[in-house]
Amino acid sequence: MQTVALIDYGSGNLRSAEKALREAARRRALDADIVVTADPDLVAKADRVFLPGVGAFASCRAGLDATGVYEAMNQAVHGCGVPFMGICVGHQLLATEGLEFGVTPGLDWIAGQVKKLEPSDPSLTIPHMGWNAIAFARAHALFQGIEDGAHMYYANSFALNAADPADIVATTDHGGPFTAAVAKGNVAGLQFHPEKSQSAGLALLANFLEWRP
Repeated sequence: MQTVALIDYGSGNLRSAEKALREAARRRALDADIVVTADPDLVAKADRVFLPGVGAFASCRAGLDATGVYEAMNQAVHGCGVPFMGICVGHQLLATEGLEFGVTPGLDWIAGQVKKLEPSDPSLTIPHMGWNAIAFARAHALFQGIEDGAHMYYANSFALNAADPADIVATTDHGGPFTAAVAKGNVAGLQFHPEKSQSAGLALLANFLEWRP
């Protein structure tokens, strides 16, 4: 049985993510133990790491630092090559820095900045809320079986601007394109909420549970 550490750092819709990961495992008949945790020892030994996040970049980074789990997470992901997925602000934290309420250092696992969305159409509102289509920038195992143009659920005012276009897997559009998904080695991030994206989101989570970077 593989252990999936779902990081609890005081931010994120943990129960929805936990439920969706369990359902994704059930649909593929995968033997996965989804554990909500802030225990560094458990994170260091996990087979996969999943980082949610809802709220402001700075407060989420502070919450992550306060748990003491960062070093264990870094060791698992970069020391042991464990597959990692961050969603929403968990995805944004992958960047070099966030520019919300000042400059806050990110994890710097994906080079780039997190900047506020500025739609070219003034009638489009921020936050960007609801369903939007993804457009693939390149093929990736996490999106196997998911169609280009599939709709995912978003709730964001900021987006990750990757410094290297090769790190971008998919984009979406809200008065201009912005990053929907990134991946580099065994690290991946999703701006949208797969746990709220119905069948396409569950398929993506199942792909993550089977992902062998």
